[in-house]
Amino acid sequence: MTGELLVSAGEDGRADAAARARVVVMGVSASGKSSVGAELARLIGARFVDADDLHPAANVAKMAAGIPLEDEDRWPWLDAVAATITDAERTVVACSALKRSYRDRLRDAAPGVVFVHLTGSPELLAARAGGREGHFMPPALLSSQLDTLQPLGDDEVGVALDVTAPVADLARAARGWLDARAR
Repeated sequence: MTGELLVSAGEDGRADAAARARVVVMGVSASGKSSVGAELARLIGARFVDADDLHPAANVAKMAAGIPLEDEDRWPWLDAVAATITDAERTVVACSALKRSYRDRLRDAAPGVVFVHLTGSPELLAARAGGREGHFMPPALLSSQLDTLQPLGDDEVGVALDVTAPVADLARAARGWLDARAR
């Protein structure tokens, strides 16, 4: 059933809860969504998908040119992300999911999806964005993402994690949160 959690054997062989729910690791550019999402997927035995890979070429070109995406640009992309989430029982997707309306669209397509929101100071995120090479999202667009970001509402199922922690610690914290939800 969609949105449930499953008890399975963990890395250390003990029984623990591994997410069967669809998980979206969300946040602005350079928050570590892909790294944390991939590690979380490994920990829970899920498929990992980077939503950046689902952007149409026109979106990538627009962002690479330093032009922020509009909602009209994002809707088809979010539909592709939603289709990916509903395609498999255990999936972790790295997706910005900046606005409540974007998360609602994902929830409508994949009821039970939960969110792990990676947060950090604008200064830390800017430093990370400036240090990345070969990514289509230029650091100049970080401020537009921060302006667009709507943190998880009290009625949204999710957890916020501060990205000052190492990737492995963040993934373990997310798994711990998922495990706690299963109890």
